[in-house]
Amino acid sequence: MSGYRIPEIAKQYTEHDMIQQHMDLPDFPEFRTRLLYAFLPKAETSNTSGELYTLVATLLQMGMDTHDLVSVSNDNKEKKAARNRQLKVLAGDLYSARFYQILSDVGQIDMIAKLSAAICEVNRLKVSLYMKMKGLKLKSEEYIELLVQLKMHLFNCFEAMIDEKYRRSWSEILELVTRCEVLLQELYKQESIDDYRDCWGFWYIIQHGSRDERKCVQMDEIDYTKLRVIVHKYNLLSRIREMLESTLQALLSRVNEIDSEILKSELIHICEPFQRIVTKPLACEEI
Repeated sequence: MSGYRIPEIAKQYTEHDMIQQHMDLPDFPEFRTRLLYAFLPKAETSNTSGELYTLVATLLQMGMDTHDLVSVSNDNKEKKAARNRQLKVLAGDLYSARFYQILSDVGQIDMIAKLSAAICEVNRLKVSLYMKMKGLKLKSEEYIELLVQLKMHLFNCFEAMIDEKYRRSWSEILELVTRCEVLLQELYKQESIDDYRDCWGFWYIIQHGSRDERKCVQMDEIDYTKLRVIVHKYNLLSRIREMLESTLQALLSRVNEIDSEILKSELIHICEPFQRIVTKPLACEEI
C-alpha cells in the first residue's frame, strides 16, 4: 500500500529490550490498521494526519491486546511466571500511555477523551464475554459476534474523520474485515489447539454436542483421540472455512461498490490474504 509505514513507525514505540527478551508481543492488528489508513484522509498537518491517527489506534490496540495476554488466574507463584505476568501488565500500560503522549503533544484532547471512553466500552464487552464463557452461557454465533465487536470498536471511533462520502462504506467494510480476521484466527486455532476452550469449536460443541461430547471438551485433561472424532463428526474446520468464504464474498461485493479506484485497489490488497486462505485446499480435520 503506497505510503503505508505504520508497522515501522510503531516499532519506535513498542520495541523495548526487556519486553522483547521476556515476552512475546501480541499480533500486530494489520488488517484493521491498513483499513483505517486507507480510509483516513492524508492531511498535510501533522496533528490531523491519517498516519498519526492510525499510529495512535495501533498503539492503543496493542496495549489492550497485551493486557489480554495476562492470565486470568494468578495461581502460578513461581518467580519467573510472576515476573512475566507483571511485565505484560506494564507493557500494556506502556503502549496505552504512548497514545496519550502522542495526542497530547498535538493538542488532540477531545480525541483522548473519545478513545478513553472506547477503552471503557471494550472492557465492558470483555467482562460480558468472560462472564458468559465462565457460565457456559455462550452460543457459538454469539462468540464470533462479541469478538468482532471487541476488535472493531476502537477503530470505529475514527468514523467522524473519514470523508462523509465513505462513512457508510467504512462502517460496513470494517465490520466485514474484522469478521474475516476473527474467522481466520479461529481457523488457525481449530487446526492447532493449545486450550480448546479458547476457540469457536468449543462453543459449537457445547451448543450442539451430546452430553458425552460436551463433557469431553470441558475436561481439564482432554482426550484428544475423542476430540478428533468429535471435530470430524461436526466438520468444524469446514464450517469455519465456509463462514470465512461467505464473509469474504460479502466484503468483496461491498468493496467493488467503492467509486474511487485508488481506495478500491487498496481495499482489494487488504483482502488478498483472506482470498489465499479460502482458495487453499483444506487440510484434514485433525488436532
